[in-house]
Amino acid sequence: MIFKSPLEEMSKTTPTQFWNDNCSIGDLTFAMEHGAVGATTNPVIVGQVLEAEFDAYSHQIKELIEENPHATEDAIAWKLNERMAVAGAKLLEVVFEQTDGKAGYISIQTNAKYHRSTDKIVEQAVYFKTLAPNIMVKMPVTCAGLKAVEESIYQGININATVSFTVPQALEVANAAERGMRRRASEGKDNSFLHPVCTIMVGRTDDWLKEVANREGVIVDPLALEMAGVAVFKRAYEIYRERGYTTRLLAAAYRSHYHWSEFIGGDVSLTIPPLWIKRFVKSDITVENRMDHPVDPGLISQLQKHLPDFNKAYEIDGMKPEEFDLYGATRKTLAQFLNGYDNMVGIIRRFL
Repeated sequence: MIFKSPLEEMSKTTPTQFWNDNCSIGDLTFAMEHGAVGATTNPVIVGQVLEAEFDAYSHQIKELIEENPHATEDAIAWKLNERMAVAGAKLLEVVFEQTDGKAGYISIQTNAKYHRSTDKIVEQAVYFKTLAPNIMVKMPVTCAGLKAVEESIYQGININATVSFTVPQALEVANAAERGMRRRASEGKDNSFLHPVCTIMVGRTDDWLKEVANREGVIVDPLALEMAGVAVFKRAYEIYRERGYTTRLLAAAYRSHYHWSEFIGGDVSLTIPPLWIKRFVKSDITVENRMDHPVDPGLISQLQKHLPDFNKAYEIDGMKPEEFDLYGATRKTLAQFLNGYDNMVGIIRRFL
């Protein structure tokens, strides 16, 4: 069989799925032509799509303002965010139907301002569920977010746990999802349609460790800092398989081809930004199982020796849930998401 690209070959010959990492209809259409079975959004991504495709969305913004004459710019921004997610969900509907609901989702993210409030995260998740049958709701792996994961699963909502960079976070998400499903099962409720996902933002794991290394004047093999997120993801995947979790791992935040090529062959999902999708489509990287190939122990040893924040990310007991909110990558990412949301609202404000 002749494949259009290595990505299509991967999607057709291995259990590894990939998603388009934005809500642009043009980008998603291209990605689906090469095998994509999902999409995801966050405030930064939505703002980037608005800026890049401003002419395509400006009439929708004007329309929403006319339809909601008393709405704030925040309310208009969320309505536009929802529209964009629903449009993506419609495009992915064919995948959703062909896979009996196992794939074909688009993720929409809860308000980052709610990262300390379980109740507000769950309330927004319940509402997002009504937008389309193939909506998946993103929520942060903060202390409050973990509780929201369990409660949302209990309420029959497919979730994508995000703002996650470490093995301890991934394990806590999987355990929270299992608790939610057990609660449902004890009440005789169906769990067959639930397909929870836990994101590990591997590139942001690398980013944070590089920042720490620069701040502390630490010298390690440069490749170690490029493979840190890969090592974390592979460790989490190994434990997920050992424990038989229902939750599926997803790799995000691409910085190099390692964040794709090293995960080929795994029963995981990869949410790939459009620019990286285009690069991978044109690449000559071979499609072969690399997920089961361990990261060089020497590189891991250097990271363990010189960067305590790597141990927090890599070890099973590296952090407790109450420490997640304070982890450097968490704080930095939440700040970026909040800034991204403010930028999105700023775009709406231009019309008001």
